[in-house]
Amino acid sequence: MIIPWQELEDETLNNIIESFVLREGTDYGLVEKALAEKVADIKTQLQQGLVVIVWSEIHETINLKYVADLK
Repeated sequence: MIIPWQELEDETLNNIIESFVLREGTDYGLVEKALAEKVADIKTQLQQGLVVIVWSEIHETINLKYVADLK
């Protein structure tokens, strides 16, 4: 199930994004970015419709996915 990011409280949205960017194995290229920059990048991708928030009812987990990967 896709969760519309616009319907989330700012704090909830930030917590979801921070959890995502702090996971081990998340790669941001050759230059490391600050947490605030990573969060801002994800917010921009959400606003542009490139990324969505996905809730898995089976696993009871929330994740961010590229829209292109869902097709």
